[in-house]
Amino acid sequence: MSGGVGPTGSDIKLPREEEVEMKSSNATNTKSPANTTTPPRRSLLNMRQLNVLAVVVVLSASGMVSVANIGFVLFSTIYMFFLSRIAFPCLNNAYEPPVFGEKNKILGMYVLAAAIIGLLLPICYIFHGIFEGDKQGIKAAAPHVFLLASQVFMEGVTFSQGLSLPIRAFVPVCYNTVRIFTIVDWLSAEIGKVDDENSGSDMRLYVGRGLAVANLVLWCFNLFGFLLPVYLPKALKKYYAGNKIKD
Repeated sequence: MSGGVGPTGSDIKLPREEEVEMKSSNATNTKSPANTTTPPRRSLLNMRQLNVLAVVVVLSASGMVSVANIGFVLFSTIYMFFLSRIAFPCLNNAYEPPVFGEKNKILGMYVLAAAIIGLLLPICYIFHGIFEGDKQGIKAAAPHVFLLASQVFMEGVTFSQGLSLPIRAFVPVCYNTVRIFTIVDWLSAEIGKVDDENSGSDMRLYVGRGLAVANLVLWCFNLFGFLLPVYLPKALKKYYAGNKIKD
């Protein structure tokens, strides 16, 4: 999944085998002068993208996600392609390698932890709430899961379409910013469930609050501690450095 920190430098990036496939494709292209300006293309709907797309569709159809959140996904998609054409086109149609390598073990562990805390556990929390009748908790957690799943899918789009590094950075920064507000609403809803008869068991109440706090801390750090001060500047620097070389 994605969020700005993966082995390739997105929030929680594409699987390692996908990156190896892209690198091998790029290496093959460099052997032939006729193909050196052609960015590698890869299948958009791999298994991971299909999984998160299913989450997006189910949550959208369930009515637990607001029209504003769905509208944000549609607008950000259109705006992303607008920026890729007008402001940050891929340099001479050449594939731009990721900002970070894939052999950073610490970064890989962080990506795994973010995937578990940000997507897997909230999905389990939503399914558990269905059995306990915690409609308020489900509705509060759903927007974050919907936006994070949408983010993962859109990061896959940026790679499958060979978009430039600034566009790859735009997706996690944009989505991470919006998701922080949905997590704050989620935490407020969990705190307000003290005397609610349909809030589920006491254990679920504590788990919900802890999960909301963990996500708030994680994604605030991800945005303000990694994406904005580290990843975004490196992506822009690498992009403009390549632009100077091409010029």
